[in-house]
Amino acid sequence: MPVEIVADQEQRAELAQIHGLERVDALSATLMVSPWKRNGVKVTGTVTADVVQTCVVTLEPLESHIAEDVETVFLPEDSKLGREGFGLGGEIVIDAEGPDSPEIFSGDTIDVGALAEEFFGLGIDPYPRKRGADVQRTVEPKEMVQENGGSFADKLREALPKK
Repeated sequence: MPVEIVADQEQRAELAQIHGLERVDALSATLMVSPWKRNGVKVTGTVTADVVQTCVVTLEPLESHIAEDVETVFLPEDSKLGREGFGLGGEIVIDAEGPDSPEIFSGDTIDVGALAEEFFGLGIDPYPRKRGADVQRTVEPKEMVQENGGSFADKLREALPKK
């Protein structure tokens, strides 16, 4: 079953606030929800967004595009498949390069909007930087001297108990 999600202005404003963005100009998801094995559900598709973030170097607005592929399997909470990967003694074996573990759901509905928001959040650059922005050293080590005469390291040594 195909699912199309397009966030309206109010939803985009709320997403911007939740995720610490200046604004979200567009957010949409094109998803396919289909049966998986006996009683699971597989959701595949793409989440795309245009956002404005603050550059961590210049503190100026920075436009970014997000495009995240979605591939998630959901299993009912009583499914035996949800326990696959567990070895003897209750240990779970995880392959870092393999597929994600299935998500567990209860009831008869899955919130694909929340799933789209999750992948939107994963696509946000946590340290956005404008092209060409560079952090320049503003204080040289020689200049790191306290006004009252000593360096920070000297003051720290004085404060530590002597052996």
